[in-house]
Amino acid sequence: MGTAKKEDQSTLHTPTPFAQTYFHGTKADLKIGDFIQVGFTSNYEDRKLKHVYVSATLNTAVLGAELASGNGRERIYLVEATGDIEDDPNVTDKKFPGNPTMSYRSVHPFKVIGEVTTWQGRTPEQIKAIKDGLDKLREQGVNVILD
Repeated sequence: MGTAKKEDQSTLHTPTPFAQTYFHGTKADLKIGDFIQVGFTSNYEDRKLKHVYVSATLNTAVLGAELASGNGRERIYLVEATGDIEDDPNVTDKKFPGNPTMSYRSVHPFKVIGEVTTWQGRTPEQIKAIKDGLDKLREQGVNVILD
């Protein structure tokens, strides 16, 4: 009678039904099951980033969608991490110590598991003021993304 080989428990990945989810704001047209990965052009700058950025708050993701470049529709996706994540140093170290925006990043992809289709955005005047402020910081060399 043969014996079954015992599997190495450290290599098994068992999905949990209550995995932490995050929001990702963008103008990209994605589908459930797609992965948001590093190497795509940033929502805000004409360069490829080494991290994918997400938030645990809807409001922060809404701002991300509103500020995203491109002509697509503003979208908010519900995503799950596929690897380790860290606090976003662009926000937590520069603007909001303690990470009240609950902003994170990862070198690993995030899997799209849903889309938030109803949310309240800012007025066009508010968005223009925010973009003008970011442009001013960029001109001063202050608004730099830490990769």
